[in-house]
Amino acid sequence: MEFDNLHQVLRNLYEDMIPLCSDMIGVAKGLAGLGALFYVAYRVWQALARAEPIDVFPLLRPFAIGLCILFFPTIVLGTINAVMSPIVRGTHSILETQTFDMEAYQLQKEELEYEARVREGKAWLVDDEAYDQKLKDLGIWDTPEIIGMWSERFWYDIKMWFRQVVRDLVELLFNAAALIIDTIRTFFLVVLSILGPIAFAFSVYDGFQATLTQWLSRYISVYLWLPVSDLFSAVLARIQVLMLEADIKLLEDPNYIPDDSNGIYIVFMLIGIIGYFTVPTVANWIIQSGGMGSANHAINKTAGKAGSYAAGMAGGATGNIGGRLVGR
Repeated sequence: MEFDNLHQVLRNLYEDMIPLCSDMIGVAKGLAGLGALFYVAYRVWQALARAEPIDVFPLLRPFAIGLCILFFPTIVLGTINAVMSPIVRGTHSILETQTFDMEAYQLQKEELEYEARVREGKAWLVDDEAYDQKLKDLGIWDTPEIIGMWSERFWYDIKMWFRQVVRDLVELLFNAAALIIDTIRTFFLVVLSILGPIAFAFSVYDGFQATLTQWLSRYISVYLWLPVSDLFSAVLARIQVLMLEADIKLLEDPNYIPDDSNGIYIVFMLIGIIGYFTVPTVANWIIQSGGMGSANHAINKTAGKAGSYAAGMAGGATGNIGGRLVGR
């Protein structure tokens, strides 16, 4: 399953649904026009009743909002997205750099692990050709050694298979958590974009002026979920790079033999699953937006359940085999 393709589908979905906000512009213009009438009439009547000069500048507010409603996809959404896009590209480039380093170190680690097995005299554990050649070199009188080799190779393959199953499961949950956050983000952005003209129209009325700033803060806060998520992924990738560097230093020691008992990678994947659901809270720290508390609470509650499920699955599985089967 290509999760990158699914994220691209969500981005395309957002771009395809943005023009739908035009359907709300007609309704928003009617609401804003009625609100502008009351807004201007009230202030003009108030100034005349007090025998004060009419201040024209505050009366321009509903007309400015009306222009924003009239050209909402271009002036409002286009401007915000143009300003925020460099942030998204910058954080994504950081993630790509860390991911590239991690892949390079992983290849180097695998090569060093193979060399360590060769130094140990057990290259046949990880190389099928070496295993077949070793069997050909042994004769009928070496049957006990052949049985021992077969048994050791069998259990090694079982350990590697189980380790890969647990790793694939945790990575699946990790990618699913990132996809859930991206899906919720896309849904929120689509709703805010389509109903944005209505929010702007209500902000013309007295008592609803805060609707405009709340809409802007919520839209920007939700938009920042993706950069924050990329930064969190970059942090996890950097941690993995540091762990790989430490493993490579150990493997470069001619006397070191890998024991396949390190499960730190699985632990950090579980941390990542839970950590992804803190992205809305962190984004809300950057741009304070009211009214998102219940949504963040629901997401964090889901994070707790997902993390408990993932930890239970991985922990229960490793317990059945002995705990030492999970490694990198």
